[in-house]
Amino acid sequence: MLRLFMILMKRCQSYVVGVSFVWLIAGCMGCGTTRSSNTQRTATEQLLISDAIDRTVQKINFSPMAGKSVYFDESKLQQVVDQSYLVSSLRQHLLASGCILKDTREEADFIVEARAGAVGTDNHDLLFGVPATNIPQLTLISGLPPALPELPIAKRRNQRGVAKIAVFAYRRQSGDPVWQSGIALSESTSNDTWILGAGPIKRGTIHKGTIFAGRRFSKQKQEEDKKSTLVVRIDKEAIFEAELGQQHSSQHNAVQQATAIETLQSGRSPTNQGPRVLPPPLSGSP
Repeated sequence: MLRLFMILMKRCQSYVVGVSFVWLIAGCMGCGTTRSSNTQRTATEQLLISDAIDRTVQKINFSPMAGKSVYFDESKLQQVVDQSYLVSSLRQHLLASGCILKDTREEADFIVEARAGAVGTDNHDLLFGVPATNIPQLTLISGLPPALPELPIAKRRNQRGVAKIAVFAYRRQSGDPVWQSGIALSESTSNDTWILGAGPIKRGTIHKGTIFAGRRFSKQKQEEDKKSTLVVRIDKEAIFEAELGQQHSSQHNAVQQATAIETLQSGRSPTNQGPRVLPPPLSGSP
């Protein structure tokens, strides 16, 4: 009996030690939660609309109004989606094209009025496989699931944003027509593809390449329109003030001068070929 009692005590001690070890490990572990939320409008929708607006506004050639004092009439854009972004883009493009914007009609010689025929998005889905299906519930048969999940072999979702804009100008005092832009229409795209459940593989104008699992596989080649008569692209940096432009040019020349002198002092040829050549003097220096 004593031997049996000793065996039981050893097993109980082992059990207590094991339970205590488990509780110790559990006490050292922890977990946390992170709160996340989404905006009412998705980022993809906003990017599609803003990209379509950028592309459409860029097509409008305001150069005939360069140097003119104009008042931009935005009253016909009150009900347009993302009105503030569209109005600001048009005003920026007017300034970049050399127009002089005025705050009131009385201060301007010309009135520039804009309208939008369409600013919005739509989408198209394509599925190869079994779509999600609702199962009718029968009283005689119980235990059936309410719906079958989607079983896609390949799936594609195409979204696009569209912006259609027209602008015209007339003299404020006489009302005589001066200029009109014609219809400017552009689209932006976002395409998502799933293959055997893997994805999405993202492509489109708003992604500027192919993206899979957050990684960019290829970059989209953007070709500039060499025949464009636009003065400044609204998506590129530009300096309009003459003083700022001269300051920027002087700083650029100073950096080039310092780099060339450092290269010569190090004994390396700037071109790695032929004799060393002294750097040219700064523009405007004696």
